Amino acid sequence: MRVEGLFQALEAGMKARPPRPFELPGRTLREAAVLLPLFERDGVPYVVFTRRPAHLRTHAGQYAFPGGGQEARDVTPLETALRETEEELGIARGGVRVLGQLDETPTTSAYRIRPYVGVIPGDGRYVPNPTEVDLVLEVPLVRLMDPAIVRVERHAWEGLEHDVHFYTHGEHVIWGATARILRNFLLLVAEVPGVQALLDAPPPSGI
Repeated sequence: MRVEGLFQALEAGMKARPPRPFELPGRTLREAAVLLPLFERDGVPYVVFTRRPAHLRTHAGQYAFPGGGQEARDVTPLETALRETEEELGIARGGVRVLGQLDETPTTSAYRIRPYVGVIPGDGRYVPNPTEVDLVLEVPLVRLMDPAIVRVERHAWEGLEHDVHFYTHGEHVIWGATARILRNFLLLVAEVPGVQALLDAPPPSGI
């Protein structure tokens, strides 16, 4: 399987499986959307994360996907995700090939996130907004699929216990809502026929 075949299979899979909505009885959640960016470089699929600067009031220093709260000017949640990606990373909206949407995900700060998956150019020409991003992290998909980098803890939220996943890549630890979105995405990847051959390919040097 080639990377383009993976992208096409993911697109078909999300089209065939409508995203599950999330509701929290008795709570009004604010709307947000993010983009899970994918790209191919030298025959290898990557996922892109950003790290939030330490000065931010919420989720400072945490890893995230580009995105944010829905604004009045955004006609759709997808427009929110694409606008925020352009503002945070300098990736033009027209340069994103949207593959589909994953299940809605809540945050402890009372947001309901609609995550979209999209393919971006693989040239690495980001223009990070320093007020929102202090690091752009590219991680090979094969690395994220490695169970050895994942640990799970039990945390309480809204009176209920749930699993919290942590993905450790070198010095970088991805957790929280970003990890929940990532996990849903990786479960979808694992269902793609023939994907194991892609995962078993030798990784690029230096990762």
